[in-house]
Amino acid sequence: MNFNFKEIATLSMILFAVIDVVGSLPILLDLQSKVGKIQSEKATIVSGVIMIVFMFVGEQILNLIGIDVSSFAIAGSFIIFFLALEMILGIKFYKEETAATASVVPIAFPLIAGTGTLTTLLSLRAEYVHIENIIVAILINLIVVYIVLKNTHRLEKILGVGGINILRKVFGIILLAIAVKLFRTHAGI
Repeated sequence: MNFNFKEIATLSMILFAVIDVVGSLPILLDLQSKVGKIQSEKATIVSGVIMIVFMFVGEQILNLIGIDVSSFAIAGSFIIFFLALEMILGIKFYKEETAATASVVPIAFPLIAGTGTLTTLLSLRAEYVHIENIIVAILINLIVVYIVLKNTHRLEKILGVGGINILRKVFGIILLAIAVKLFRTHAGI
């Protein structure tokens, strides 16, 4: 085991920015107001399983359909780029469909373990040698996700609308930088 705390911290911050569970608070609050209680434990566990399984077999799935990791990472950099623009500018590039129930589907996938997260995991796997550090970063983020899902109303009261908007924009800028770095790394620029 080659645990590197600096690497774990870096990976955790990258995943935190991509998952953006704090930036998703408005969506979570809207969903909660429509359907009642969110199943925090179930959503956290399912999203964790999706992330870890995709990190290990995602590359094989891509190879099966004839796509290399660099191409997937470049495509993912575009997705992350557009997510960042949504966060920074408040523009919606795609229409979200709200589920009738607060089930695993809208929260675990695509909200937490969405395309941006899965793309980032494959890119991190290609960039970082020690998988155990990525797994620890995923677990740290799952703890944060669980805490946020469990305390959505408290966080809304603490941060307020302005605080949530500021966090969303800050993490949008971080995501934009991650998208540029991913593109430059895998495009050979």
